[in-house]
Amino acid sequence: MVMTKKVRFGPAGNPIDYKGKTPEVCDYLASEGLDAYEYQATYGVRISKKPAQELQENAKKNKVLISMHAPYYVNLSSSDSKVIDRSIQRLVQSAQVAEWMGAYRIVFHPGFYTKYTPEIALEKCKQSIAQILEQLNEKGIKNFIFSPETSGKKSQLGSLEEIINLCQTFENFQPTIDFAHLHARSGGSINSREDYQKIVDELDQELDINHLHCHFARIEFGSSGERKHHKLSQKEYGPPVKPLLQILMESGWSSTIICETPLIDRDALKLKNCFYEIVNI
Repeated sequence: MVMTKKVRFGPAGNPIDYKGKTPEVCDYLASEGLDAYEYQATYGVRISKKPAQELQENAKKNKVLISMHAPYYVNLSSSDSKVIDRSIQRLVQSAQVAEWMGAYRIVFHPGFYTKYTPEIALEKCKQSIAQILEQLNEKGIKNFIFSPETSGKKSQLGSLEEIINLCQTFENFQPTIDFAHLHARSGGSINSREDYQKIVDELDQELDINHLHCHFARIEFGSSGERKHHKLSQKEYGPPVKPLLQILMESGWSSTIICETPLIDRDALKLKNCFYEIVNI
């Protein structure tokens, strides 16, 4: 799909007031002024081939860029072989559906450390990914880009360094940078333009990126990391908005920002409006 704008904005899931069918959701998003959409398969992949293909056509018609969030119930570093097997199957299934709907990214959470050290958990995750890629090759599924997401809890595999490592190890892998998760995981470390710049510089130095996929929300956190996502208007929670938009505007990449606040599409529009205010300064 041709990307015609430097930064795209859209919701994680169907808009709050949308009552129609998912294959037609991009008509509604375009009418709102949004141009990205992350299909949520977070509780299981429940869309079949025909409606997925209809969603792709609807997205093309409206110039909306689709991504897909794979099921939450994925743990590629589990000590339980049955959990790993189920996780592999969920991601193989996600890749098939993503191909049908033309999703340019398949976002997923890699797993948890559980009883392992972070280093061992990362290696177990890589072994599981190798099995996923082998199965996709056997099925002839080729049009996919997996996008492991930075995680918000300290118990989860998904630090910035770990996500970069996965993307360096495998072809067809690009990161999803959830800035709120990084903020929560680190105990509130993103507070300025310089803090965002460090993240962007590390990505630029370590990976070959031409389009950055991002998540954003206000986030509440505690000693273990992420607790709760909040609305954009709740400024007592970080990370800040404008410095991120300034950094993305000046970067050499195109970007997509998927809004994960409770007001998914309404706050996505606020992010878009804020961005264009900065552009026009």
